Amino acid sequence: MVVPELRAWRAARPRLARVARAARPHLVRAAQSVKPWVTRLTQAARPRIARPKTWQYTAGAATAGLALAAGVVTAAGPWDSSGQRTAERDWAAVQERGGGIDHGRKSDTSDTSAEEPRPAPSAATVLVGLGSAGNHVKSAPTGPALADVLGPLLMDPALGTRHSAAVVDVATGRRLYGHAADDALTPASTTKIATAVAALSALGADHRLTTRAALEPDTGELVLVGGGDPTLTARKDAQGWASLRTLADDTAAALTKRGVNKVTLSYDTTLYAGPELHPIGVNDNLAPVSALMADEARTDDSTSGPATRATDPAADAARTFARFLGDHGIKTTSPGPSKATNRAETLATVSSPPLSTLVERMLTNSDNDIAEALARQTAAASGARADFAGGAAAIAGRLQKLQLPLRGAAFHDGSGLNRDDRLTADLLTALLTKAADPTHPELRPVLTGLPVAGFTGTLTSRYTDGAAGLVRAKTGTLTGVNALAGTVVDQDGRLLAFAFLTENTTSTEAAQAALDRTATALAACGCR
Repeated sequence: MVVPELRAWRAARPRLARVARAARPHLVRAAQSVKPWVTRLTQAARPRIARPKTWQYTAGAATAGLALAAGVVTAAGPWDSSGQRTAERDWAAVQERGGGIDHGRKSDTSDTSAEEPRPAPSAATVLVGLGSAGNHVKSAPTGPALADVLGPLLMDPALGTRHSAAVVDVATGRRLYGHAADDALTPASTTKIATAVAALSALGADHRLTTRAALEPDTGELVLVGGGDPTLTARKDAQGWASLRTLADDTAAALTKRGVNKVTLSYDTTLYAGPELHPIGVNDNLAPVSALMADEARTDDSTSGPATRATDPAADAARTFARFLGDHGIKTTSPGPSKATNRAETLATVSSPPLSTLVERMLTNSDNDIAEALARQTAAASGARADFAGGAAAIAGRLQKLQLPLRGAAFHDGSGLNRDDRLTADLLTALLTKAADPTHPELRPVLTGLPVAGFTGTLTSRYTDGAAGLVRAKTGTLTGVNALAGTVVDQDGRLLAFAFLTENTTSTEAAQAALDRTATALAACGCR
């Protein structure tokens, strides 16, 4: 039996194919720039787990409304034939579990153990029926209707004594709902959205951070020069990140070729300036900010989240590098700080994945180390001093050049750990809308890096009984502060950007649940 929605889909498919062909020149360029991101793994413990493929629909809806989105769906959208999202199927596959109902998988119920994982639930259908109405851009939700839905939810006592909110139609940039939207509140980690936009604007999505080993002539000094890559890894399986082991292998080969088997080892961190320690002090959420570190100076096997850090990341990375050189018979002195001269000969280099990848990892995992590194990289690219103050000023400067609403905003770091940071809901939604602007394709990783509700990053364990797969959002959490900013596709297929900021909350769990209910209501809204 063919359901009505499927008949409508088949009937509309020729028209959608024509739309897709017309849009192809624009989409090919976008696809070429984002294809590597789609296949990348993003789970916190394994940053390379395949991400649900929602970027195609996000970019399409943002570019030309529902009609173009339908074309993207026809070409390579994140839907199966019934209009269901495929994210939960991909997630089940990553977890090596069966299931993912409504996706044509046969389940053998015989001899099924009660201990086996349950099938992954299907997400609610969010693609509207594609009959005759599917060829027209639908009108956006109305302000009064959204106020009726969101107002009571935002008055939940769990959201503290002060809050602000904004909802914007991404296709048009028009604000559909606002409550104290221009009030500047503590943003916590939603600050990373601003950091991402600024860094991509300053450096470009294809920029890479390079770590190198350079040999000073005549002195026998080998200098490990930090390029500010916090994703440099010493792990055996680098999983696509820049490898300190590879750098040591190539450096040892170059030294051996020159007949050198002993060097004075130094390390250079002069790319960054100012204090390494964040104003919050020693904290498991952030290593001292150094231009040279391996695995974010973590002292355990973790790849995200809080962890005890080495007190001197550069010295720690240099000692590890020395050990790898020793495996090749290269003897080194105990490493110390230095600065490579212009005469130093580069023997080997390793480079990070493109900045787009670093931005996605930062947003998905709420990675503070990457955030602070990107703030300093933005400062260096802008001609500012690469320290906390310079990074903050550079972020504001880049956003000002993009003509974003900075009234009331104040930046003091790139991560949002500083409680003196201030952002408005208006600015956060403007940042997301700018990232969806087809004239700024370099900013697209801001959208693709947002955690997916119920599936990735900081939203993995949230929305399990709500809008799983429908909401993409950056979380923000400090004591007494809870925030959520991202995108959602409503019941009429409109892509909306939203930002909810709250202060003086008393329970993190209760505040997060209240914010999730509000975002879920937005996803469920037709709101006419």
